[in-house]
Amino acid sequence: MTNVSATISNKQSIYAALELSKNSWLLAIQVPGRDNPSLHPIKGGDAEGLMAKLDAARQRVAKDAGQTPAVTLCYEAGYDGFWLARFLEQRGITCQVMEPASLQVNRRARRVKTDRIDVESILHTLIAWCRGERHVCSMVVVPSVEEEDLRRCHRERDRLIRERTAHINRIKGLLFGQGIRGINVKSRTKTLKPAELVTGDGRPLPERLGREISREIERLAQVQAQIVAIERERDHPATSCEATERKRHDLLRLKGLGPALSSTLTREVYYRQFSNRRQLASYIGIAPSAYDSGEGHRSQGISKAGNRLARVAMVEAAWLWLRHQPDSALSQWFHDRTQGQKGRIRRIMIVALARKLAIALWRYLETGLIPEGASLKSRVR
Repeated sequence: MTNVSATISNKQSIYAALELSKNSWLLAIQVPGRDNPSLHPIKGGDAEGLMAKLDAARQRVAKDAGQTPAVTLCYEAGYDGFWLARFLEQRGITCQVMEPASLQVNRRARRVKTDRIDVESILHTLIAWCRGERHVCSMVVVPSVEEEDLRRCHRERDRLIRERTAHINRIKGLLFGQGIRGINVKSRTKTLKPAELVTGDGRPLPERLGREISREIERLAQVQAQIVAIERERDHPATSCEATERKRHDLLRLKGLGPALSSTLTREVYYRQFSNRRQLASYIGIAPSAYDSGEGHRSQGISKAGNRLARVAMVEAAWLWLRHQPDSALSQWFHDRTQGQKGRIRRIMIVALARKLAIALWRYLETGLIPEGASLKSRVR
């Protein structure tokens, strides 16, 4: 490990890193004047025990230096979420949450993985980042409690949609095995009744199979009812985040963007502040990744390193934009480059369109500049 005491000896600051796991935490503390960090195992979830270790280190440094030092702590975003960052900030600790995928790893150290190696790597990265070397990693913007809570609806809806699809496919599979086809399982006006079905060879459904399908239908109806309830809750304006809700309403004014997409895009992406378009595309995960080594120069497609929900929603929005905004400049750009192509070429180009659309929507929300040629709805519900 590199001696880092020289980098902080002139500043009476304490740097700390935390390696989190379900049952145990490992805390590394670097204080001025010491060559190596001290390591402290802590029971998982024991935030007060963590504060006790940090306070003890702060008191020792204050006794020697004659002033209370600033404390900066870092941990990787993951299982524990953001509650710990808020807990520490309330107690005067500057907390940074690191994006795990951005942490640079020594290739020699890849074969060995221990909590000690991980926490010391996080600590050294934090010190370099605080020193101004911002390229060493990316820090996550900690959302407010209200902003984080706003995401619950569309994320839960996304899970329930997948669950609904699983129930529908299960029912169709059971019926298909009996030679029954063409049944509309998703009908909201007519409930499927297994007792009225006849198999492909003219028999009524077996008794146990009928009961199994009935239970699947009940679960499907329950999931559908939950989706409807969540959609009502999602569309209810949240007064605690007026700026985010204003952006959601602005997106709803554009043809092709409905309540689901508008909510997902504003609450996953556009609630944040971005410095430039590259930062926006990188956050969503639709920025192109290049391969440039020796004589090889090529694009490797998108990075997929950003927000998955936002990326899926942005690609879906791009398809809807083509359908509902055919006269816009973005749609014309897409059609000029695909020239009637189908399949793989269109799938590649739709991602490029999604990137351009994300930037255009960002400008629209920040400056009020409507995307060129785009149409607005006459009325927004």
